Amino acid sequence: MRVDIITMGCSKNLVDSVRLAHMFQKRGMQICFDPDEVGGDAVVVNTCGFIGDAKEESINMILELGELKAEGRIGKLCVMGCLSERYREELRTEIPEIDLLFGKFDWEGLIDALAPKDAKAPNTDINTPPIPRPRTWGGAYIKISEGCDRSCAYCAIPLITGRHQSRTIEDLLDEMRAYVKQGVKEFQIIAQELTFYGIDIYGRQAIAELVEQMAKLDGVEWIRLHYAYPTHFPTDLLRVMRENKNVCRYLDIALQHISDNVLQRMHRNVTKEETLQLLRTLRKEVPGIAIRTTLMVGFPGETEEDFEQLLDFVREARFERMGAFAYSEEEGTYAEQNYEDDVPEDVKQQRLDRLMQAQQEVSAEIGQSRVGKVMRVVIDRIEGDYFIGRTEFDSPEVDGEVLIPANEDLQIGNFYDVSITDSDEFDLYATSLI
Repeated sequence: MRVDIITMGCSKNLVDSVRLAHMFQKRGMQICFDPDEVGGDAVVVNTCGFIGDAKEESINMILELGELKAEGRIGKLCVMGCLSERYREELRTEIPEIDLLFGKFDWEGLIDALAPKDAKAPNTDINTPPIPRPRTWGGAYIKISEGCDRSCAYCAIPLITGRHQSRTIEDLLDEMRAYVKQGVKEFQIIAQELTFYGIDIYGRQAIAELVEQMAKLDGVEWIRLHYAYPTHFPTDLLRVMRENKNVCRYLDIALQHISDNVLQRMHRNVTKEETLQLLRTLRKEVPGIAIRTTLMVGFPGETEEDFEQLLDFVREARFERMGAFAYSEEEGTYAEQNYEDDVPEDVKQQRLDRLMQAQQEVSAEIGQSRVGKVMRVVIDRIEGDYFIGRTEFDSPEVDGEVLIPANEDLQIGNFYDVSITDSDEFDLYATSLI
């Protein structure tokens, strides 16, 4: 029996899809992760429910699959994840083509619902986590916790995932060892909020201790950290990043805004000056660090002066990587219940365009500064006339890449030193030194 798994949204959803695939494989079932090749006995859509655009994409995917089901091209249509956690009854009523509907935490029932009763496990090491294929890189995501205890005014994630729940250090190390056994060398450490890790089970922020133990595992080449929070940032983590060569000098930390007015309305519990001081500390304690952040425009009450502060901030902070989005009102959040969504949509879009243009100029300058340098890259794939690689400053699927002529003798999944020869706004060009 074949099951297609389609993952919408963030990498945290991908981790759940991998777990689901592992469970199906234990029951002897074939798994396909390619949304362009759907045609299985069942299709599972792991949905996203974070913001309006993501919800719309998930719904459109379900509707598209519903049409394929009506044509007899797929079997059962199953839905799980964040969207169905929030809107289960609405989906059940509005899209009757859905056969099985689960949320974010009860989806393990899918296994019993779909697996043949007499299914036997294949003759493989079922304790080794699978790597989703096809993929554009050969690493793995490690989700260290679920949920969030923060109370940002705009965010529906705590409504979906509940309170923060850390996994134990021992459990996480065992998972990484299993991946290393399978040949994985690069790990993205993810959570809704990394810096809160350990408080619920150890009574302290334990992210630095966790990462340091991860770095000691044989075979781990790169560890990269995603989704930190600026308030009460655990600065002992910076020593771990500085002293361990396999912990990438990279930090994904969502700052959202810089205006004190907007930060206060967002309930971020941090000020402009505290944010600026944290950035100074990060760059001082980890020389050469690449900082990735996410910013929001158009939050209720954002004035033109607030936005200009944000625009100046992007130009001055010179983030190596930055994403941005326009505020989208989310049901049940503090902002939806207490603020008027008073920034017009066209103004939001204009501000977003101006912000991204400023960042594009910064990115181009940073890329140009890399020309002539020797950098270490991992090779992800071949595409056209180029090997596609990444430096330690590039997270897979979201950041820039390094293009190396495909006539060179390189192997996918291996690490090489390359000389950077050129750059554009987001990517680098290089030749290998072998």
